[in-house]
Order: sequence, then structure tokens, then C-alpha cells
Amino acid sequence: MSEKRVEASMRPRTIVTADPELDDLNSMIRFLLYSNDVEVAGLVYASSQFHWRGDGQHTPFFRADREYSEPQTSWRWAPGERFIEDAVDAYAEVYGNLVVHDPRYPTPAALRAVVREGNVDFEGDTSSETPGSQLIADVLLDERTDPVHLQMWAGPSTVARALMSIEERFAATDEWPAVHAAVSAKAIITKFASQDASYDDYIAPHWPDIRVIEVATAGWGYMIRTVLPAPDASLISADWLRENVTRVGPLGALYRVWGDGRQMVPGDLTDYFHLSGLSADELRAAGYQVWIDPQKAGEWISEGDSTNMLNLIVPGLRGHEHPSYGGWGGYAARTDDGADTWAIADSAFGGRGDETSVMRWFADAQTDFAARLRWSVSGSFEEVNHHPTLHVDRRDIDVSPGERVELRAYTSDPDGDAVTVRWWHDAAASTVAGAVAVSPGGEAATIAVPTTATPGDTIHIIAEAEDDAPHPLKSYQRVILTVRL
Repeated sequence: MSEKRVEASMRPRTIVTADPELDDLNSMIRFLLYSNDVEVAGLVYASSQFHWRGDGQHTPFFRADREYSEPQTSWRWAPGERFIEDAVDAYAEVYGNLVVHDPRYPTPAALRAVVREGNVDFEGDTSSETPGSQLIADVLLDERTDPVHLQMWAGPSTVARALMSIEERFAATDEWPAVHAAVSAKAIITKFASQDASYDDYIAPHWPDIRVIEVATAGWGYMIRTVLPAPDASLISADWLRENVTRVGPLGALYRVWGDGRQMVPGDLTDYFHLSGLSADELRAAGYQVWIDPQKAGEWISEGDSTNMLNLIVPGLRGHEHPSYGGWGGYAARTDDGADTWAIADSAFGGRGDETSVMRWFADAQTDFAARLRWSVSGSFEEVNHHPTLHVDRRDIDVSPGERVELRAYTSDPDGDAVTVRWWHDAAASTVAGAVAVSPGGEAATIAVPTTATPGDTIHIIAEAEDDAPHPLKSYQRVILTVRL
């Protein structure tokens, strides 16, 4: 299972499961702006150890370490919660502009049609089927065989319930071995940690062949300032966010920043991000549970769950094809947790790395996000910038040690801008030992395969095309050279 690949020609099909954390809202806004580059099969409310709706009566999963002061009927879940619908409503306001720039954007009706409520009553609850779990099960059982990327921005319980329902339906039948194998091959789970126990308790032991990618990082989240390169610090500043995000149309206005006066759940004492000008001690004195240092008004708070999507939304980098390839979300390495389990290799979440493979793309991702927000407020194709077109003549090549490989990129630009191509060796994704010489010459490049390369080694080369517009944009193509066996 660890060698399975994803068909590159199709847009990745994905289902997002999310809880009502402000970073999920921010990630949802970014996701909708990239919904032209994926196939959205579901937008599902889910619970976690941090957020659950409750049933208004009792707390069967009460735990003292969650800092509940008394038994709860709900935990950090607003009555009538609709943050997904809020984001889709804002998207609907700008949809007419977005399709001017890319007709592949899904209609608001198509997005609303796949919004569901999952297993949200309590942390880790899989006691019954829900509309959200049923949608996931239906997609996993449909006639298509292409992968379904199940993004767990919240706890795994809704996905667990979907898989549990499939097992309950087929386990006693002759079809079960084939169904189990097909679903295991089809589902790809990305998760930001296991935010309830249902992954360890059910998914891992019952579905060990499902590919699971752990995408927990410090970058993109509340702890971004611990790993963000100094030259990119301006991209999370109040000035940059005002100019490029929060004052740019309905989607930008919905985006959460420090000191914006809003709480996801009124009265939540763990959510003090709506306040500004108070020190951590002053916030504690006011009764808040301070778990991250307060920042200046207007600055970045978090998009912690965006690492679930980042390797899906830049098709040319091919990050959705295999965890080791990488993309804007960094590259993953195998773990010992299961037969096909992976984790971001240099994640600093828990102090494991510096996140170079993640944060090296942050400036590109922010620039691209800002461009799409400008699309959302412009009904004129001519007045905003678009990505250059990039095509490389070969993308998967068998090579021999010592061989010199000629590559050529073909570029154009929909806005008539000049385009520059840069070629570079992606050493993090490659398995070949040592440096690889890349001799670029504009749209052509020569790659020197090391004489020491051994059969099965791979060399990843990135072609990066950038236009010369006032707000330049990039397109990418990953080329993989594999040493012949």
C-alpha cells in the first residue's frame, strides 16, 4: 500500500470535516478560494476534544483534563452554529466574479448541497449515523475508484462512524474482503493530530491499510511565529492583512485577525483573540485561559488546518499524488505507526523540526491567496493578474546513472506578461544521495544524474514560472526522474 500513487490528471476529490474553531473558519475561506482546483465532495461539521455541541442534557465524555469547571451540555459550540454556511454565503456573494477568472469554480448551490452535520454531540461519539457520516460512507462506496482525501480539521469521529457503518453493512457478507480492500485503497486521511480517541480506538485497528498523513505543524497555526522565516514576517502583519485580506470583499471581511472584536462562541474563556491591547497577565486577570501570547490588533491568528489542504491545491507540485512528494504543505516521511502512515518530516509541532519544507512556500501561498481575493472583488479579467501557463514536455522519466537529461518548459501568460522560468532540485523530496546539478537556460534545463545514483533512486526537479506583473504569480511543475531498476 505504501507505493500506491494517485492519478495526476484528475482534480483531487476531497471531503473536509471541521469544527467551529476560528482557524477552521480561516482555513475554510482559503479552501473555498481554491475550490476550482479540487473537487469538493463534502463540507462536514465535526466535533473534537476542543468543540462539541452536546445534547443539552449530559456529558458522557466528561474529562477533568479538558478544564471543564462543571459538567457541560455543550463545549465551545454556539447555538445554531453555521460557520461553514457563513463562509459559503460570502463565497456566493463573489461567485460571479470568481468564475470570470476560472469557470471551474463550483456554484454556491453545489457547495451548499454537500454541507452536512456529522457526529458533533460529544467528543469522539460514534454511537449513531449522522448525515455527515452517511455522506462520507456514500462517497467511499460509490462506483468511482479515484482517491478521496478525507481532511480531518477536527476529530476523527465522523469519519470513524462512516467507516464503522461500512463495516456494519458488509462485515457479515461475502463482499466484505473486497469492500474493505477497495475502501482502504480509496480513502486517504489527512489529520491535524487525533483530536479525539476514535482514530486510535477504531480506524487504526480496523482499517490499517488506509493511507494516513499526519499534517500537524507549528507553521500556519497559532505558533507560526516560532518557525516563520524573518523575511516573511510582514505577510502576517496587520498592514499586509488589511491591504490584502480583511478589506478585500466579503470573504476577506470574514477572515479572523487579532483584536477584531469577534468570538466564535460568546463568552468562551479560551478565546481571547477578539481583544487587543491587553497583556497575557491582564487577560488572565479577566478570567481567560491564556495559551498563546496576545499579538497586535489586526495581525495573523491562525490557519492551523490549512496543512490538510495545501498539498491538494497546487496540482503542478503533485503533492496529492504521494506524501513524499510534498508541496505547499511540506513533504512527509514514513512513520512506524501503521502500514501506510506518514507525517510531515520536519514538523516543529512538538519540537521535532524547523519546518523548512513547509515554510519555504509560505510567501508564495500568501501572494497567491491575495491574488484570489482580488479575483473575488473584480468582475474584469483584465484588471487583475492570473497565473502563467506552464507545461513541461516530460514529467516522469526513467534515467541511468551519469545520464544528462534535457527538459523544456513551454510558457505563456493570459495577461500578456513576460514569464521567467527557474529550475531547481527539490532535495527534500528526492531519494538520491548528494547534490544534483541543474543547468538552467531559460525555458530549457539539463539535469545531470549523479554517477553514484542507484536503481530506484528518484530525483525531483521543480520548474517554477513567474510573471512580471505588479503582483506576480507563479505556476509550478514537478518532474520526477527515476533511476532504472
